[in-house]
Amino acid sequence: MQLGRLGVWIPTDRLDAAALRALLRVVEGRGYGTLWYPESRGYESVALAGFLLANSERLVIGSSIANIYARDAFTARRALATLNGLHGGRFALGLGVSHIPMVEGLRGHRYDKPVPAMRAYLDGIRKAGDAPLEGPVLLAALGPLMLKLAAAESDGAVPYNVTPEHTAEAAAALGPGKVLAVEQKVCVETDKARARALGRKELARYMTLPNYVNNWLRLGFTEAELADGGSDRFIDAMVLSGDAATVQAGLRRHFEAGATHLCIQPVTEEGDTRHRDAMLDALAET
Repeated sequence: MQLGRLGVWIPTDRLDAAALRALLRVVEGRGYGTLWYPESRGYESVALAGFLLANSERLVIGSSIANIYARDAFTARRALATLNGLHGGRFALGLGVSHIPMVEGLRGHRYDKPVPAMRAYLDGIRKAGDAPLEGPVLLAALGPLMLKLAAAESDGAVPYNVTPEHTAEAAAALGPGKVLAVEQKVCVETDKARARALGRKELARYMTLPNYVNNWLRLGFTEAELADGGSDRFIDAMVLSGDAATVQAGLRRHFEAGATHLCIQPVTEEGDTRHRDAMLDALAET
């Protein structure tokens, strides 16, 4: 399966069926290789993947990420086999442990230690069918232990909310032959104050989640830089902004650091599909 060099990451819960079809036409038409989507409070991951695959022709569809607490390992394996069997091998299963509020508060499960929980889940996936797996399995890996697990037990990693410095560390941890599909938020906007305002609004919900906060601290950001909506340095690192050439230069830093694929997430006012699509046009040739 070829993810391509560039993919698009979109928060699909905000889009109805018509908007999803329109998004697929834009992403596929601009030549992107993969469309990535999350699993949060809205669409169920596997059902949504089936819709996206049925309404596209060549795009790889990737879950970024399917919550391991939303379905057991046997079901995840059967989903991988079903989607790839019915849609020409175009589905990549990205898995993650999610966050305590989404697991305990929303789903009513106990949130176990992330690395042991993921290791047990991967063991369950392997036991749910004969090898080899029916498609790639990637992990939402941020810290060194989850990256080590991704290197040993999966096809690679799909890090989110990271910097090129993290990408370099992840590439070294994964080693050769692994997928490193890095998400990067972008805002093609030359008004820096406006771009930062959009970035702070987009990042606000992530800045309450310990998994991300702990990783940002590991990357060298201070607690002061993560307070009060985030410092300019932090926001500029999380959301690449400026004209298209400036944003493209920032994206290339991930490739130089060892990324094999970039998932770009356009940051706009909610519902501003015109700005979103213009960004996808501008960045398609990165």
